[in-house]
Amino acid sequence: MNCIVYCLPLIAAISARAQSTPLTFRSATEQTALMELYTSEGCSSCPPAETWLSRLKASPGLWKDFVPVAFHVDYWDHLGWRDPWAKRAFSDRQRAWAERWQSDSIYTPGFVLNGEEWRDWSEYKNGPKHSKTMTGVLTVTSSDTNHWQVSFAPVNSGAAGYEVRAALLAGGLTSEVKAGENRGRRLTHDFVVLSLVSAPLNQTGGLAQGEFILPIRPNHAQASLAIAVWTTQIGSNEPLQATGGWLGEPGRPGGTERK
Repeated sequence: MNCIVYCLPLIAAISARAQSTPLTFRSATEQTALMELYTSEGCSSCPPAETWLSRLKASPGLWKDFVPVAFHVDYWDHLGWRDPWAKRAFSDRQRAWAERWQSDSIYTPGFVLNGEEWRDWSEYKNGPKHSKTMTGVLTVTSSDTNHWQVSFAPVNSGAAGYEVRAALLAGGLTSEVKAGENRGRRLTHDFVVLSLVSAPLNQTGGLAQGEFILPIRPNHAQASLAIAVWTTQIGSNEPLQATGGWLGEPGRPGGTERK
């Protein structure tokens, strides 16, 4: 049975604090990497990758050098265990990357770093190294953790247009797997994508601005919630800049500004 801890008081505390002190997350001008993991509870090779990902909670580069997101895919569900966080849209996102690379197959665990296949991830104890690429400053702000304002000031403003993607993340999720390749195992997950939204940004001079809604629902009230936000050119999946942070995780209070 899937074990999810519901923490309604945590959501109330987050909302109350956010109303008095707006949350602001801001990147530097140098690119913050978007690091995607494609994983599944039906895959016996995935737990080591997820353990590596979970350890990045203690990395000094988290949210500053890289923003991690874990997309649970559904194409292993036929093995007898349905991953409770898997979505067809996440599998399709991985297929889109494979098509971009002209690859005929997708696999788990699979890492994507700034739109490129990343196979040597296990060699980096603290996550990917800091990028020196100058892309622009991305800022997101919210007063209620649901409605967010976005501002992106690109270094090179010659693109036809930009859009923003945002993911609500949860950590500390656990499952007692009863079937499939991981039968009998208790799995723990972090940086799990619960929902993913996108919105266009309106350009005025050298600034692209917009907003998005990413509601936190009662069944999302986990012990650890975070947000990941990144910008792309319109019609492209390749991230230009990313930012994000915790939404009131114990020991990491909300209201911080990442620069």
